[in-house]
Parts: sequence; C-alpha cells; structure tokens
Amino acid sequence: MTTPKWDLSIAYQGLSDSKISQDIELIQQCIETLTLHTDSRTSVSVMQNAIQTREAAGKLLATINTFAQCHASVDASNGDAKSLVGRLAKLNSQLSQAFTPYQDALVTQPESFIQEVLAHESEDVSGQGFQIFTERKLADTKLGIAEEQLMSALEVDGKDAWGRLYDNITGSLQVTLENEEKAKVGLSKAASTLYGTDFEAQKPAWLGIQNAMRQHQESFAAILNALAGWRLTEYQKRSKVRDVHFLEASLHGSRIEQTTLDAMISTAKANRHVGQKAGKLMARVHGLEQMAPWNHLAGMPSLTDAEPKVYEFDEAIDIIRSAFSTVDPEMAEFVTLMVKNGWIDAAPTENRRLGAYCTKFAATRTPLVFMTWGGSRSHLLTLAHEIGHAFHNWVMRDMPLCQTRYPMTLAETASIFAENTVRDYLLGQAETREEKLEMLWEELSSCYALMVNIPVRYEFEKSFYEKRAEGELEAGQLCDLMSETWKEWYGDSMSEPDPYFWASKLHFSISQVSFYNYPYLFGYLFSIGVYAQRESKGEQFYQDYVNLLRDTGSMMAEDVVQKHLGMDLSSQEFWQQSIDRVASKIDEFESLLDQL
Repeated sequence: MTTPKWDLSIAYQGLSDSKISQDIELIQQCIETLTLHTDSRTSVSVMQNAIQTREAAGKLLATINTFAQCHASVDASNGDAKSLVGRLAKLNSQLSQAFTPYQDALVTQPESFIQEVLAHESEDVSGQGFQIFTERKLADTKLGIAEEQLMSALEVDGKDAWGRLYDNITGSLQVTLENEEKAKVGLSKAASTLYGTDFEAQKPAWLGIQNAMRQHQESFAAILNALAGWRLTEYQKRSKVRDVHFLEASLHGSRIEQTTLDAMISTAKANRHVGQKAGKLMARVHGLEQMAPWNHLAGMPSLTDAEPKVYEFDEAIDIIRSAFSTVDPEMAEFVTLMVKNGWIDAAPTENRRLGAYCTKFAATRTPLVFMTWGGSRSHLLTLAHEIGHAFHNWVMRDMPLCQTRYPMTLAETASIFAENTVRDYLLGQAETREEKLEMLWEELSSCYALMVNIPVRYEFEKSFYEKRAEGELEAGQLCDLMSETWKEWYGDSMSEPDPYFWASKLHFSISQVSFYNYPYLFGYLFSIGVYAQRESKGEQFYQDYVNLLRDTGSMMAEDVVQKHLGMDLSSQEFWQQSIDRVASKIDEFESLLDQL
C-alpha cells in the first residue's frame, strides 16, 4: 500500500461535475421557499416545513463545501476549489438569513409552540429539541431579525474573508530552511519536520518558519486583529439586556458552563509542574538541559545506535487496526473500511494545507481524514487521532443529522481515546526497557503538548481579547504577549519561547470559531476518565462507550459526564483524577530511565 489519496467520487466526480450546479440550484430553491412564508412562521406546520427545508438545504451545502475544502486542502492553490468555497460561503449566509425569521420565532415563542413543532414524524424536526433549547438560552442576546440578517450577510466578505486569507497565504507560503542548502519547501512540509525524528533538520525548519512568519507578520497581525475586533463589536451590539463576554460564544459552542472551564484551567495551572516534568525528562533523553521550540514536538531519540523507527503507512494502519481490536472487533473493521473506501488522504503534496483533520460528507455520512504522512510515531498517533474522530461520526450515522453536531469539547473524546488505545497497545508489545520508554515517550509528549501548550494558547488568546478591546495590537506586541505566556507555562523546561506561534498556529485564525484551544485539554482529560473504565467495565465497556459517543450531539457536556461517568465537571476533583493518571505514567517513564 502506498500513502493514500482520497476517493471523493461518492459525492461528486470532480469540481466541474454538473451535479454540483444542480445541487446548488436546489439549495437556492430552498432559500426562496423559506423567504415566501416568513409571515406565517408562528404556524406549527409552516415552522415544521421550514425546519425540514433548512435541513435539506444545509445537508447539500455542507456536502458540497466539504468536497471543495478537500480539494483545497490537497492543493491550496486550486483556484476552482477556492472559488467554490467562496461561493458556498455566500450561499450559506443566504440560507442563514432566510431562516433567521424562523429562528427568531423558535427563540421567542412560548414553550407550548415548541412542543407542537417537535411533535412531527420526521426526525429532522422531532430531533431538534436540544438544539432549540440551547438557542433559547441566548434569547436575551439576539438582535432584531433585520440586524441578524445583516450580520450574517456581512460575515461572508468580512470575518470569513480574513480566515480565507490566512488559509491562502499559508497554503502557498514557501519556507527557506536555515541550513547550508537554503532549500525552499512548503510551510506544511516544514511544519511536518518538527514532528519527526530528523533532529538536525528541526532547528533549520523552525527558524525558516519564524522568518516566514516575520516576513508576513503584518498580514497575520491584521487577520488576528480583524477577527477579534469583529467578534468584540458583535458582542457589544448583542449586549442590550446584559453584557456579553467574549468567552460566551465559545462556551455556548462548547456546551459547557464557565464554572467548568474555570475548574479545568485552574486545576491545570496548579499542576503545570506535571507537564514541565514531562518536558525535562524529554530534554534528558535528548541529552539537553531544556527542550526547545523546535524539538518539543519531535519523536524520541533512539536510546541505542539504531536509527529512529520510521513507519510505512500500511504498517501504521496495521498497528491501529490491531490496537482498536483490543477494544472491539467493530472498531478494527472500521479501520479497514476507511482504507478500502479511500476515505484517507495522507500523501505529501505541494501547496498542501497545514494540519490534520476529520470531516464528513453530510449527505452520505462518509467520514474523511486528512493529514500529511511523515512516518514518525507522532504521525502514527495523529492518524489514530483522526480515525478516532471518523469512528465517532460513523457510530452516529443512523441518527438525524441535527443530533450529530457535537461540540469540540466532546469531539476530542473519541480521537484521544483512539490515541490512548494505540499507545497502550504499543506499550503492551514492548519487550525491552528501551522499547517501553519509547512507548511511554508518547505519554510525555501528549502531556507536554496538552497540559502546557494548550493552556498557553488559551491564556494568550484570553489576554489578547482583553487588550484588543482597547485597540489593535502590533505584531511585536503579539510576539511579546505570546512569549510572556509561553514562559509562564513552560517555566524552566524550555530554553526559549516561540514568539510567532500566534501566527504559525492556524487555530488562532479560524473565522468560524474563537478559542479553538481549550477543548483539546478538555478532551484529553475527559477521555482519560472514559478510558479508565475499560478495565472495570469489561465486555460492557464497548457498548457503553458507543452510547456515550451517540449522546454527544444532544446533551450539555456536564450532563454527558454525569450520565456516563457520574461525576461533576465543575469540580476540580474530576480534572485532578485524570491528571493524577498522567502523572503516574510520567513517573513510570522516569523510573525506567533511571534504570538505564
């Protein structure tokens, strides 16, 4: 097997497929239908029809958008894909505007009206209860219908355009490696080097990325300032009844309460020494006093004279399949299905976008995984992570689409569970002390990234928004703020900060969502709590795990945890028990290292 490329033909035959135009025409017809009946939106039957129409149009729109985004991910210079993405963004805005009067009625009409609307034979309507409930909680922040429509219309060429600009710049950016050859590579390839085991290449790659970010710092600073400024202005306009905090939209999207976020972050801060210890042990293996911003993501150096392990893609798939089979054969069969059907794209290409992700075709419920394969153990775990996301989507495929829209906080449950499964499998296969250390290294690496780097992102972004309320920040100020936050969390475990991390990390420049960071820490610690139940529940675990995943799209995170784990998310005890499990793995690594 060679490193695979997508087979997207289950949706469309190509970007020029006439079916795309036909489906866009159907979406436009749905939009026109919605605009014709707004005066009767308080009629139960009209509202039910409107919801069905919106769901049908949304399903088509999401499918076409995924198709276009997949092509743009493989080649960020693809003009046809970028053009289609832009067209769909405008169409999505029009659909949102057309449904705004109905959304207003769902938020403002009496509870009895909502119950009548939900009493419908179609699950696309009857399954909307939780979605409507969460929207009604924000009733006092809603603007008038015309204002909401205007806001949606302006986003296409306003807020969302800034996000597209970031994707376009980074997708085509060439990085000059700071070595003797001064070779030029795409940004995604340079970034991928930081995760591998070619340690000599990492500092030149990181310095090259720093220089590239510096060259474009004014553009990246403008993007960050524009996105935050837009959001802060919107929140101010919504503060008619009460003040809307800049974290509220994120909390709403994550389906958690402020007390839960505060408990998690404060517990993580009180335990940052755990992550710092992981970093110091990693540095010790590297033969260094401290880790550096160019090697803290790297694989483990060999403890023998052997070259670091490089995995072929098919070997990695075999490992993931075998690991998943220890949970249940169905999980292993799903891995086979992903490969067989061409639902993974991992082959390195020029102008490839940064990062890894899982998406899906809404119309067929087909999960899709994107990453850039490099052969390191980190890449192996990234692949497992994204296949975990895909499995989450797969076990919900028979549910109404409206009940499968889970938040990022719970989205990381299945992905990090998959990582833990593969790590434990590899650890179980280890025969020597050196092999066990290699497997436990991934525990240290995850801890360092998720318990230190993720809080850095959160606290940087929080401070940035507080300062942005007073005015724009220059690139130098953003570098200073990032460096200060970096030092506060990494302490003496790292030699120097990564001042341009705010520019190189795409998560800060996603237009659709702010604070795209703390959900990873949430998912990491939550999934550890879920994973801990494997041994105690035995054969019952797999079905309970699937049931938990199926609840993630129709419950608040606190309710999911209470139902399936019997614990309180707003209590520091919940987070501490997971951190204690991580700390024990780090102690185990230290003990084995001391024995060498």
